[in-house]
Amino acid sequence: MAADGGKAADRRARRDRRRRVYKRVLIGVTVTVALGLVAGSVVVYTLYRKLDGNITTEDLTAKLGPEAERPQVVAGAHNAANILLMGSDDRSGDNKQYGDIGEGTKRSDTTILLHLAADRKSSVAVSIPRDLMVDIPSCVRPDGSKSRAYRDQFNHAFEIGGAACTIKTIEQMTKVRVDHHIVIDFSGFKEMVDAVNGVEVCLSRPMRDTAAKLDLPAGKHKLDGEQALGYVRARKNVDDGSDTQRMTRQQRFLAALVKKVKVGDMLTQPWKLYNLLDAGTRSITADPGLSSLKELMDLSDSIKGIPNDKVAFLTVPRQPYRFDTDRDELVQPKADRLFEAIRFDRVAVGEGVSGKDENGFENNGEVRIEQPATPLPSARTTIDENGERVTVTPTAPGTGATGKGATTRSPAGSSPPGSTAPPSTSTADPTSTSGIPSAKPTTPADTSPIVTVSGRTAEQDVCAG
Repeated sequence: MAADGGKAADRRARRDRRRRVYKRVLIGVTVTVALGLVAGSVVVYTLYRKLDGNITTEDLTAKLGPEAERPQVVAGAHNAANILLMGSDDRSGDNKQYGDIGEGTKRSDTTILLHLAADRKSSVAVSIPRDLMVDIPSCVRPDGSKSRAYRDQFNHAFEIGGAACTIKTIEQMTKVRVDHHIVIDFSGFKEMVDAVNGVEVCLSRPMRDTAAKLDLPAGKHKLDGEQALGYVRARKNVDDGSDTQRMTRQQRFLAALVKKVKVGDMLTQPWKLYNLLDAGTRSITADPGLSSLKELMDLSDSIKGIPNDKVAFLTVPRQPYRFDTDRDELVQPKADRLFEAIRFDRVAVGEGVSGKDENGFENNGEVRIEQPATPLPSARTTIDENGERVTVTPTAPGTGATGKGATTRSPAGSSPPGSTAPPSTSTADPTSTSGIPSAKPTTPADTSPIVTVSGRTAEQDVCAG
């Protein structure tokens, strides 16, 4: 009996030792996991703060003028979003390698009005030509003084008053309320392309431009950041040197970039996503509504669910300026009809018709504008530039969406706002006034429910055609 008691005591002792060992191991594992979680949280928080701190915030409220003078969001379109994207032609800092356009001088090299439908089932990106002749309103200059309203090339607005003047010009021209804005510089664009390991493009003919550092044969190419920048900016020594073909290349490139980011593993691989976010946040200047990483990620989340075939890229209807074919002017009333459709959030991207763009590739994107509640005249006008369909339905009479603004007098040496007359000088900011009357529109009024404009979608293959 004594022997049995001794064996039982030994078993209890062994169990106690095992329990103590298990307890120490459990405590060690728990501490290790806890430390790992704390360390991981610190790393995540540090990275988050770094990305968040990368973003430059620009509050333009005071420079945009009284709220009552800005376009108001119409009923039914409150959840839609209109974001003005601007590529700055600034040659300071890391951008000095691209040449000098004058100390303190900036111009908007690329401008896109991005419309996100209220239901986030489609989006439309409208390119605004830099050489488009527009009415530039009075703007606040960097030194605090005010410029006078006058007519000139669109990209001069950015030179005069930066993003604020560009937004004022866009809102005056389109009657569309700009909810947010983002300005990106050259170096940031390059880094974002490199962060996604390059983007594929397709050339129907060789592309050689020493200024853009490009020498590419016809066919498919995977461009790195430096090459991509040259591809979207090349103009003078490529094809006919027009801004039209450059905008077409920009749209094709952005469509390919969007498709790569959404279809690949970029959004599911943390470090790949971090590299993209780091490059992006270091290169952008945004309004307070998009000035934090959380707000940018919320915007990204709302966009990434849009199917690629519902992401459309197009250019505002334009034609050679009648007094100078090196510049553009809006085709009216088609342009106003497109702007009106965006303003009322009546854009739905669908399948398009066959056609080719300026570079010889297929375009198949369509943008339809839904019929308003009030019946419209049955007359129909179709303008088919490149085979792509952007269908625009006008609003009912009395909405005021395309109403005329107040008549203003313009500085000497330029055309008055609303005039089709050519400016008599290229001076960026005239200071005296002129009594030149505004010219009457040469295009007859159009009450048709349908208008078509060139476009493409992000779903299309880069070498389709």
